[in-house]
Amino acid sequence: MSNRRVNISPSDLTFNWDGCHRCLWLNYNHQVKAPLFMPLVGELADMQERYFIGRKSEDIHPDFPTGKVHSHGGWVQSLPIAVDGRESTFSIRGKYDLLLEFDDGTFGVIDCKFQGKNNDKSEFYTPQLEAYAFALENPAKDPARTVSMLGLLVWSPTRPGGNPTQGFHLELSWNWYPIERNPGQLEKRLTDFITMVDGDIPESKPSCEQCRYVLNRQEILDAL
Repeated sequence: MSNRRVNISPSDLTFNWDGCHRCLWLNYNHQVKAPLFMPLVGELADMQERYFIGRKSEDIHPDFPTGKVHSHGGWVQSLPIAVDGRESTFSIRGKYDLLLEFDDGTFGVIDCKFQGKNNDKSEFYTPQLEAYAFALENPAKDPARTVSMLGLLVWSPTRPGGNPTQGFHLELSWNWYPIERNPGQLEKRLTDFITMVDGDIPESKPSCEQCRYVLNRQEILDAL
């Protein structure tokens, strides 16, 4: 297929994998994807990342190893992914939020989250963070970097403050959720992911609103 996607987005290994596999298959095999409009999410995430530019690692969390914020919003791309011992046509390509460089020469990947309510979603996001680590440790072009730390930095609004004269603001809570390295889980997720994309079109997930909309719309149009 000439328009087939061969770069796997780390976020597709979490949200979209847990969603409808038919929609995911169409996205990778035909680049057909439902529009998604979430402007505030991107702006808040960018604000959070930029807050830590030039900071020391201990400015983010006092228990972090000594180091500094190396970069934010950087793109990474991996070598081709092996499935069952054979090289596939797929690679990981994505953009991390924060990359820390520690004094021992290793690196840490932080995913910044702005959540309405604080809760621990580290288990859910493990494949995504491991995908960034895989791309950094197995890069297509750049020098390999050893990743020693993964985790989520979560900001959540707690209450409004301020007044009409001086302006309003939101007070935030913050929480750090470390993620234990689990390359084996990523390997299995990538194998399942690539096997699904390489196979026949899957059944629609019963709860998929996009598939239901397309089907119902077509039934109505055919009946007119």
